[in-house]
Amino acid sequence: MSSLTDRYVAATMRTVPAQRRLELAEELRGSIADMIDDRTSGGQDHASAEREVLTELGHPEKLAARYSDRTLQLIGPRYYLTWWRLLRLLLTYIPAIVGVLAGLAKALIDGEPGAAIGAAIVAAMQTAVQIAFWVTLVFAVLERTRTPLGLPEWTVDQLPEESRERQISHSDSIASVVFLLVTVGFLIGQHFQRWTTDDGSRMAVLDPALWGFWLPALIVVLLATVGLEIAKYRAGRWTWPLVVVNAVLNAAFAAPVLWLLATDRLLNPELVERFAWLRDGGTVEFARVAGAVVVLVAIWDVIDSAVKAARAAR
Repeated sequence: MSSLTDRYVAATMRTVPAQRRLELAEELRGSIADMIDDRTSGGQDHASAEREVLTELGHPEKLAARYSDRTLQLIGPRYYLTWWRLLRLLLTYIPAIVGVLAGLAKALIDGEPGAAIGAAIVAAMQTAVQIAFWVTLVFAVLERTRTPLGLPEWTVDQLPEESRERQISHSDSIASVVFLLVTVGFLIGQHFQRWTTDDGSRMAVLDPALWGFWLPALIVVLLATVGLEIAKYRAGRWTWPLVVVNAVLNAAFAAPVLWLLATDRLLNPELVERFAWLRDGGTVEFARVAGAVVVLVAIWDVIDSAVKAARAAR
């Protein structure tokens, strides 16, 4: 019957590269023998000394990993923080964006609004799983190949200022991004999934001629506002440069909408002809109400951001 030492050495060498097994086995046997001799010289019996030594050396596979210079973690401390920051950033926005787009596609393109929420949830979950898997796989490969990322070394200059309470919460940012994407989805969807009238005919709510310039321009402004929301969340608070960008984007959205309302070019002429109240001056009332809402929302948003930036600067 083989001794505990023989069994331990055999178990350890099982996962060691074959070309080094003989050398490492002899080295390990010598180390074990020396450790046992140290104990038996003090009067301890050989059997109990051998058991204590092997227990102290630990699991054979862990010892083999040390001999082979292998890591026993999927992602070690060298890459962990970079992996976690990237994963957290991607999971914060991308699943929500994909979910909203999938829901809009289901409701507007496939014509199944009842299934939109389910489609959005499934798409968001699948996207989150895919992101987590592939990002983790890439960093696990980097860990095993020890590929340098080329990132600058940490210095004390990177220390953040004394932490202050965040003005921008995660939930507020997500809600804003979702609202903006839903608005983009409406602008696109109302053209392709047109409103159905009582007689079965279909028509867009907004004037299709606006696709020549104005609607694409408004969509670009809305997508730029999504970028502002992401930048604002990363900053954690309103800053004066962000306030300026916010004011510019509000003006870039409000000015064209107000001009289109004032010139009676926003609504689809077919839609106006369909309803008597719109034909009989209703478009003027609609323009007044809609214009007032657009102006008030834009002014409030800019003032609110400026007030918060002033508070954060104190």
